[in-house]
Order: sequence, then structure tokens, then C-alpha cells
Amino acid sequence: MTDFFHEGDLVGVLTAQPLDRILDYKAPEGGCMLGAFVEVPLGPRKVLGVVWGAGKGDFDYAKVRHVIRVLDVAPMRSEMRQFLTRAAEYTLTPMSAMLRLATRAPGLGDAPSMRKVFRLGTGTPDRMTDARTKVLEVLRDYGGLSFTLGELAEMAGVTSSVIKGLVKHGAVSEEDAPRDTAYATLDPDYGGKELTADQAAGADVLKHAVASGTYGTTLLKGVTGSGKTEVYLEAVAECLRQGRQALVLLPEIALTSEFITRVEARFGFKPAEWHSGVTMTERRRCWRMVGQGAAGLVVGARSALFLPYRDLGLIVVDEEHDTSYKQEDGVLYNARDMAVLRAHINNAQVVLASATPSLESWANVDAGKYAKLELTSRFGAAVMPKMGAIDMRVEDLPGSRWVSPTLQAAIRARLEKGEQSLLFLNRRGYAPVTICRACGHQIACDHCDARMVEHRFLKRLMCHQCGETKPMPTVCPSCEAEDRLSPVGPGVERMAEEATALFPDARIAVLSSDHFGSARALKEHIAAITRGDADIIIGTQLVAKGHNFPLLTLVGVIDADLGLQGSDLRAAERTFQLMRQVAGRAGRAEAPGEALMQTFQPEHPVIRAILGGDEEAFWTAEAAERKAAGVPPYGRMAGIVLSSPNVQEVFDLGTEMARNDAPLRRIGAQVFGPAPAPIARIRGRHRVRLLVKADKGAPLQAALAAWAAQFKLPSTLRMAIDIDPQSFY
Repeated sequence: MTDFFHEGDLVGVLTAQPLDRILDYKAPEGGCMLGAFVEVPLGPRKVLGVVWGAGKGDFDYAKVRHVIRVLDVAPMRSEMRQFLTRAAEYTLTPMSAMLRLATRAPGLGDAPSMRKVFRLGTGTPDRMTDARTKVLEVLRDYGGLSFTLGELAEMAGVTSSVIKGLVKHGAVSEEDAPRDTAYATLDPDYGGKELTADQAAGADVLKHAVASGTYGTTLLKGVTGSGKTEVYLEAVAECLRQGRQALVLLPEIALTSEFITRVEARFGFKPAEWHSGVTMTERRRCWRMVGQGAAGLVVGARSALFLPYRDLGLIVVDEEHDTSYKQEDGVLYNARDMAVLRAHINNAQVVLASATPSLESWANVDAGKYAKLELTSRFGAAVMPKMGAIDMRVEDLPGSRWVSPTLQAAIRARLEKGEQSLLFLNRRGYAPVTICRACGHQIACDHCDARMVEHRFLKRLMCHQCGETKPMPTVCPSCEAEDRLSPVGPGVERMAEEATALFPDARIAVLSSDHFGSARALKEHIAAITRGDADIIIGTQLVAKGHNFPLLTLVGVIDADLGLQGSDLRAAERTFQLMRQVAGRAGRAEAPGEALMQTFQPEHPVIRAILGGDEEAFWTAEAAERKAAGVPPYGRMAGIVLSSPNVQEVFDLGTEMARNDAPLRRIGAQVFGPAPAPIARIRGRHRVRLLVKADKGAPLQAALAAWAAQFKLPSTLRMAIDIDPQSFY
């Protein structure tokens, strides 16, 4: 295949527009490279595209339009085009949607933007003042480096007008400089920590793998607090020594600030960041610099996988078991699996780090596909927390309270010692259900088949499916009885209310994503808790992920049974992981920790496995159950969700699809359904699910594509195909 197209040659351009084909255009004046980012005319509009190959030529050449211009960014590399193609084939996603994921930076078509910078000039001011002296001293101290106006004013402790006055006299020179600048070069030998023998052995294995320049995936398993981060940062250091780029994926934006601080301490400078908490300007800079090879390390959310790396040598997926790596809307993909695909194409290494790995990764280690490294002891003086269950069947607790007397006593003991306690409840808001005590009506969302959750903090009811909110009513919408509406069940806000009543002198902090308008506000709140500005922390699963609170010695799980209900095939696995992760927050410094779980089912196999700490026994039993049922990771699954404002329309199509399943039967697959989805209406659209189950080696994607192609969808109906579904709502 040619890598360069001369002016007038036919080129095939893939655009990010929802079209099902590659479009032919004539190469522009000066020609264009394969993979070039271009601007092309589409109807009356100008749109972004990528030169994907030679044009087909099945169109009157005279009518083919010209590429308008080639954008001033590095062309898309062949391994990136291959990654997008293979990811699209695996997830059954149109290529245009994959390209949208790979071009999610603003202003790619803009000329490089400039900004004013200030450095030491050659002139002399007419008179010196203290303020002027401070500015010139800062510029001299930094050896003539340039600063933005805000940076220089802050460092000198003066107003911007002082600097502008010096510019008039030529003592400070004002220049234009590109806004998108390279990131500081990280130093792999800057701040390495003393590692334990356990950690050093693990780090050596990973460094050797990275230095080999070949593909491989390693599961880095270690109890919470064992120093997995320090171990994989040594692999990052080796990757930087090799002159290649590294990517660390984190499951939650809230974790980034603590992690970036650790990276800066290890390598001397901050890495590039890519997640929804960074500004649009930073996103554009990150996208461009990654493509130029001017960003050695990227720390980001799952979409950072789709950045245009010049030479990717290592991908770390931290907390690899976390469900937030699965994108549940738009393009349905699992970042953990896509990281392995991307690394395979790039001859890079993958490190999957977790204290409680997913059964998928456990099975891949078992099958010999992944290597495994295990860290068995906590770092330094810290020891694993003592685990215990509180049998709620024998606790004397009023109906409107949720903290048992046993847990109350444990919290009081911590308060007396000046230590922190965490109350964990995986329910946002104040109460999950609001019921009328006169007629029994439960307040539901107007657009979804879901109960509205009371958020007393916001003084509103909120639907956690579509985000719809409405004020708290005083009258029942059904029977119009006044003042008979009552909250049922606890959320974190209600737990905070109860904790305030039980411990009036304690400082209480609530950690829930609803309470913070921005990622920055959440980071500041977490930093305050780490400093010891709270005695009792009440949190949702947000607190289970990677935070290190040195003063925290007690974790109380309010409802350990919550995740065990429901038909989700991963319910036991998720409960096990979440409880182990939450328990791992306790005793991460010198003081020993304790984790107490309130449960009505202390004899449940999952609860017993958590308390006993026999992880291998739990995973072996869970694997045997899944194997017997032929479900992932020992079988293949796909979820199909049909949605439409018309309930009859979705059921009719679902029934027709179930009847005409010949392409699936040919590969031995079974279709279950159609059935109403557990949440049968979201945003006014009725939802019907079908589930397809096949053997592990079956060519599922090709069969699904042939099956779906048989049906013509009305414009009001949408079909979403989810390969390897993580949730079944």
C-alpha cells in the first residue's frame, strides 16, 4: 500500500460523521500522507477525517471533491488505525464512532495558538522600586526562563501592572510563544524509594519485561497497602529509560491528585493528564504532545487508550477489576481488554494491578495467557486489618436506625484514641425510596421505571438513571394525602444524619460523588480527610478505590448483603471485591485496623470467604460455578438492548429477532428473551433485552453481525449490542 498520495490521487477518507462507509476525495495540492488528519467538504459542512487508504473510484471522478487541507498534526500511525479497526470489529461498533473516540480533543484543526510570555530584557528601568526589583530577581534566578504574566506576578508577589511597566522600559521582554508546549522530561532515576525484598523482586521482573520490547501481560496482585504502585512505577521508569511512552489508567478522577503527587515525587515532574477534570486547553495540548512523543507518561481515564501515542511501551491498568473501566454508553468497550489489544499491536507490556483481580484475569493467569506477580505483605509497619461480622439478627436496633450497638461501641473507642472511622454504604443520597404511608405509592421518575432517590443535601428527588430531578413534594402524587411521604431505607446522607445524632461532637465528612460540583472540590475534600480533618467518614464505593487515610483504623460496612441480591452473574464477585477493597482502607499506617461487616447472612459463602481471607478458595468455587453454567470467562455472552418510545415496537422486533436466529444457531449459540429490561424505561424509552450465550471459542461477533443485519430498524428504534456485558440493567 502506498504511504503518500499525490495531488489529484483518489484517497479514501474516514470521517467521524455517522456514515457507514469511507468517502472518496481528491488529494489536495502538495499531496497527503496515509493517516493524515484532513478537513474535507461533506455537503455544505467542513468535517474532520483521516486518510484511510486509496479511494475506491466507484464514482464519477469529475464529481469527486478535493480535500480542503491537511491539518498540522502528526498523521495517525498504522498501529493506531489497526487498533481502531480491531476494536470496532470486536465491539461491533461503526468505524466513525471509533474515530470520534480517537479525536476527542478540541481545536485539532486550529493553527497552533500563541500566548504572551515574559523573560529578562536588555533595557534598564528609569527608576527602581521594591516591586520591580522582585520581578527582575525572579527572572535572573531562573536563568532567563520565560513565564506567563500570571506565573511571574505570583512568583514575584507583585501585580501585573509592575511587569507591564518594566516591558515599556525594555527591562522585561514580552514575546509570543506556542501555547501547546512539550511536557517536562521525567527522570527515571530521580526519586526511587527503598523497596522491600518482595517489591524489589516484583519490580525486577516487570523491568525485565519492559526492556524486552515485546508484548506481555502481567497480573500484579497484592493485598491493599502492599505497595503495588511503587512496583509498577519502577516499570514506568524502565519504559522511560527505553525512550518509550507509558500510560497509567485509573478508575476514578478522585484518585488522580494523590497519584500525580506520587509520580512527581518519583520522577521530578508532573505527567500529562487526560480525564474529564482537565481543561479543554490541556486536553488539546495532551493530544498533540502525545502524538509528537513529547509526553513520556500519561495518567488518565479509560479514554486515554485512544490517544495517538508515538511509541507506547507500557500500559498499567490500576484497580483492574473496577467496573468503571467498562463504558456503558456510546461505544461499549472494556478498557482493560482494549489495553491488552493495544499493547499486543504495539509490542508493549501490560500490568493489571489489583488486590482483588477480576475472575477474567484470574482465569487468564490460570490458562497461562498472563504472568502473575504477588505481593503478600503490607508495606512498612502496616498489617492487614482484622475482619469481623456483626450478626444483625441478634442486634437490638430500632427500625429507623442502621448503626448497630456493636459498631457504635467500636466507633466510640476510635474517637477516644483520636483515630478515624469509615462507615461504608454503597447508596448515594438520603433514602433510596420515598413512600406514601397513606396509600403505599412509591415516587418514581416520570421518564424511567426507577424509584426517585431523595437527596436532602440538594433538597430534591433525583433519578439515578436519567438524572431527572424534582423538588420534594409535600403531597402524595397518587392519593393527595398531605405530609404522609416518608423515606425508606438509608443512603449516605441519612447515615450522616444518624452519625451526627449518635456522635454529636465528632467531625463528620460525607464522600459521595453527588456532593461535589467539580473534580477539584472532591480532591480538596479528600486531602482534608487525609490530614485528619474528620473523625467519621461516610462514603459510597468512591472511598473503596486507592485512597490512603493514615489515621483510619476502623471500617464499618452498614449493609454487607446489599450486593448479594439480584440476578447479576457477577454479584458474588463484586461483593467480594468491594468488601475486601473497603476493608483494605483500615490500618494502612502504624495503628492496626479492623473491618466490621453488618450482615443478616453471616453464613453466606461470600461473607464467609471475606472473613476467612481464603481468596483462592473463593475464586476456585466461583470459577467452578461459572464453568458449569458456561458463562464468562468460560463462555461468551452478548447483551442486546432494544429501545423505543413505543413499547409494542420493541417487543415486536425482539420477538422477530428471537424467531429468526439461524445465524446464531449455526455457531451453537442460544438466544434468551425478549424480556423487559430490569429497568424497563429510561428517559421515556421502553427497553427490551435479549441475551446471547455461546461457547468460548465460537465466532460470536460475525454471527451477531449477520443476525442483526436481517432486520430493518424503524427510525424511532435503537439497538445496542454489548459484547461481554458487565451490567444487566
